[in-house]
Amino acid sequence: MASPAPANTRGEAPPTAPVGSTTERQAPSSDAKHLTPRRARRWLQGEAVRWTSGVLAVVGWALVVATWTPRGPQTTSEALVSIAVSLAVGALAGWAWRSRWAMLAAPVAFALVVELARIGVVGPSVDAIRTSLYGLFALVSGRVVHGLLSLFPMALGAAMGAGLARRSSAAVGSRRVTAGRVGATLAGLALLALVAGLAVPARTAPITGTDGLVVAGSIAELTTVEVDGRDLGLMIRGHDVDNPVMLFLAGGPGGSELGAMRRHLPGLEEHVTVVTWDQRGTGTSYDALDPTDTLTVDRVVADTIAVTDHLRERFGQDRILLAGQSWGTTLGVLAIQQAPERFSGFVGTGQMVSQRETDRLMYADTLAWARATGRTGLAEHLVAIGPPPYDDMLHYEQVLSNVDVQPYDHSQNSEGVGAWSENFLVEEYTLLDKLHLLAGFVDTYSVLYPQLQEVDFRETATSFEVPMFFVQGAHEARGRAELFDDWYPLVEAPTRDLTTFDTSGHRPLWEQPDEFVDYVTETVLPATADAG
Repeated sequence: MASPAPANTRGEAPPTAPVGSTTERQAPSSDAKHLTPRRARRWLQGEAVRWTSGVLAVVGWALVVATWTPRGPQTTSEALVSIAVSLAVGALAGWAWRSRWAMLAAPVAFALVVELARIGVVGPSVDAIRTSLYGLFALVSGRVVHGLLSLFPMALGAAMGAGLARRSSAAVGSRRVTAGRVGATLAGLALLALVAGLAVPARTAPITGTDGLVVAGSIAELTTVEVDGRDLGLMIRGHDVDNPVMLFLAGGPGGSELGAMRRHLPGLEEHVTVVTWDQRGTGTSYDALDPTDTLTVDRVVADTIAVTDHLRERFGQDRILLAGQSWGTTLGVLAIQQAPERFSGFVGTGQMVSQRETDRLMYADTLAWARATGRTGLAEHLVAIGPPPYDDMLHYEQVLSNVDVQPYDHSQNSEGVGAWSENFLVEEYTLLDKLHLLAGFVDTYSVLYPQLQEVDFRETATSFEVPMFFVQGAHEARGRAELFDDWYPLVEAPTRDLTTFDTSGHRPLWEQPDEFVDYVTETVLPATADAG
């Protein structure tokens, strides 16, 4: 016969926990037993050391990041280091603070210290957050990407550290433990997927023939060239390394066109070795942006000439062909003026003449269009900011993004159904490159564009020593087309030629790629053969 349960001093049976209860039972702490004043001081000192170590780890890592990568990790190796260290720092903070609140406190403290420490860094991706389309681009490609590579692993590490610390001191209800483990597992899998994505290297497909085999003597590579202590990205593609070399300068400032050049102009690669260069601060060369006070128009012109010399030496050609689109045409004309002996000719597409006057014409057209179509909010905004130039680079957003208002269906003649997205999301970029393409654009644009306000080729660039070729779109915006029409008759060169593509706007080489290839092979190359 079972003996009755012992009664307490009041003659009552001890309470029993209901079946299935998740009531937490605090395990007795050895430090809490017989807590004498001396032991209390030691306990408080231990707590202070732990809390201080967590704070120092978070603040110290934030200061390192603000100095080492103030715009966030810009290369794959930097991103992987950032994830690993942030995970470790978060784990230390979570363990030291013994609380899951560390998942919030550590990332918030880290972000605040980074923002304060990098306050001297300039550019929309690190400046005050703006509520506009360009501002959203800057926020996502700047702070959101940085948070993904630093704050996310830090929060996950803090959860892991706090969990380990709490497990050693208390028993937690089973449901809560299960939910926490499931959440941590899912976050950990997401982080592993991110690491795997970051680790995938960029590549460009080889040049192959109709038989699927690599063409003998062809070249297809992603490489870099060191210029002024910085590695600048190049994509080089061609069927025969003995063909003439063409260096392409993308638009912007801040644009990157590796995908567009590879996807839409494969026919050009049969006749010339096409070198697509990511200029300083753009695309695969985003990590060469800082310090921004060294990024000047003169510096980019010098970079262009340095890249040209590298290609001349590598391919054994005295002169190479230079081509540019939009801002690339401004850069190209300046390089041709400074070093004509290095170039066999120049091809400008979407030619720029005067950025200041173009912007003023575009402002007037956009304002008239907004009023005529009842877009009163846009009209009022344009009146409020006045005509360009602007000190605030984001003011250009409304002027430029609404400019193509002619009765012309750009969607049918741009670069494929997805246009720019199809050309950004290509294998020539690593995952981090793709995440930073827009940051490179807004940050580089904000530095270089103000420096272009005094450029007017009608006054400074009318005589050239090399053949000059121009490819314009019949539907080019008035602000660019009229200025080109003013400038072209003034151009003096050994050869001067102009062709207009009937269904193109500002980007004719990609809007009508077959016509562009025909023009280069039938007009440009024969006229520049002797010079090369």
